[in-house]
Amino acid sequence: MPNRQSKPIDLQKAPVAADANGRCVEREALLAARNGGSSLLEYGPDRIIFLQGDPADSVFYLRRGKVKLSVTSPEGKEGIVALLEDGDFLGEGCLAGQPLRMATATAMMDSAVHRIEKPLMMRMLHEQLDVSEFFAERLLSRNIRFEQDLIDHLFNQSEKRLARILLLLAHFGEGNKAETVLPRINQETLAEMVGTTRSRVSHFMNEFRNCGCIDYGNRSELTVHSSLLDVVLNGGCKPLEAGAIQKR
Repeated sequence: MPNRQSKPIDLQKAPVAADANGRCVEREALLAARNGGSSLLEYGPDRIIFLQGDPADSVFYLRRGKVKLSVTSPEGKEGIVALLEDGDFLGEGCLAGQPLRMATATAMMDSAVHRIEKPLMMRMLHEQLDVSEFFAERLLSRNIRFEQDLIDHLFNQSEKRLARILLLLAHFGEGNKAETVLPRINQETLAEMVGTTRSRVSHFMNEFRNCGCIDYGNRSELTVHSSLLDVVLNGGCKPLEAGAIQKR
């Protein structure tokens, strides 16, 4: 049985994020939706938010965490089609007349998700310009990312694809951080995202570690160093000398 347990969050204590113009679009939307037709829920790792084939009757907004969208074929083969992060919408297909969910949404870490019923979301999009602008901006940004993912799958080898995914997961380039830490994701999930086998992912992760591009800090964290960008740009990395590896 799928694990769908979740718990409500106090909306008044939820964090607020402002848009580029400094307006608290999220809080405006939440206050407008608070009186009915919406809820803010918290999901732990591996919790199901919705299943492929469920009725598509609401839109979800990911306030915090990571969520994967996966599709299962009639033969039972599963593939990850998207990884969503803070600020992404999911389940928006219902607004275009989609009767059933086309994918399964699963929390990959502790995540806070705002659920808005379809009628309420439609009303906010029609009546609140800030909300509709914010919604369109987030969808366009996600579509650009999806296009980049498709190009990556079409033209790059699996080693480059894995390196790019790790950099994206670590939000590399944001805040000018030389290295970033992200929750460790199991290699099976990475293999599904890359489109290769788990053994290949294990091989490349060992290579990245020997190169000093990544480090395993503890059981739950993975450190991504800026040197991993060389794999994406140049298609490979050179192992560090033994002394250099120990220093890392």
